[in-house]
Amino acid sequence: MIDVQRLRVLRAVAEHGSFNQAAAALRLTPSAVSQHVAVLERSLGARVVARSTRGVTLTPAGRIMVGAAESVTAELEHAKQQVERLSTGRIQLTVATFTSGGRLLLPGALPRLMAAHPHTVLHVREGEPEDTLPLVRQGAVDLALAYHFDGPLPVGPGRSSGLEWTPLLEDPLYVVLPQGHRLANRSELDLAELAAEPWVLGCLKTEAYLRRYAERAGFDPEVRGTTTDYFFARSLVAAGMGVSLIPSVALAPEIPGLRTVPIKQPGPIRHIGVAAISRSDRPHVTTLIQALREQAKHQHQER
Repeated sequence: MIDVQRLRVLRAVAEHGSFNQAAAALRLTPSAVSQHVAVLERSLGARVVARSTRGVTLTPAGRIMVGAAESVTAELEHAKQQVERLSTGRIQLTVATFTSGGRLLLPGALPRLMAAHPHTVLHVREGEPEDTLPLVRQGAVDLALAYHFDGPLPVGPGRSSGLEWTPLLEDPLYVVLPQGHRLANRSELDLAELAAEPWVLGCLKTEAYLRRYAERAGFDPEVRGTTTDYFFARSLVAAGMGVSLIPSVALAPEIPGLRTVPIKQPGPIRHIGVAAISRSDRPHVTTLIQALREQAKHQHQER
């Protein structure tokens, strides 16, 4: 029989890419981590990790076992919640969300959840999709408000199994300019028209996205500032530091002295949705997802 603790250790090794970092995260010694992995390999009759000077990577067998580890962890967490519900009558619900999406959608959706399930004990965790989506798969959170740009969800190659994605909103990105900028009165802009402008951006992923679109437009953007907050980035634009690329849901509250201009189609866009593991025995999760859909529809109609 495979020991659950050894699966937990292997998952930590996969997440951190080294025995030392996994040991620190688990509060074990590196030798204990190594022993757990060695015993797991002997019980399987196959290597689960490949060691090199650059760290530790999973073998094909290791990837299978990490997937099993996540499934086992999720099932145990779900069982724990069911037992707690039997003993206390309360439902624990943990929602993960990125900042701007949570601010836009959660406050309007939560009253519907509490009206339908008044004994729900709600917890909210803030985080970016690359951090929160794995937590959904592991059972650490029940659902995650998340987003992605072009391409698949940011859960890593081959690791999206078990997640059900419900689309909520399309979130186009806008150019934000100082009010006195020569292009501020345009009804729309082509990114190529901003080739000579300095940029101030609200997150690293937006910078990567801008660079992809700028490459298509034939220029290399000069990025003078990257923040972790879209409001801060817009404040710097208002101070004359440059221009910015901001998702529509992050354009509130308004800042005096700024102009927001759409990008000519096809322009960059974020896809906002909610990820959860599909279960028929979690009506509170289903209720919240439906409430988020209704809130997203309401927000779309107000635009």
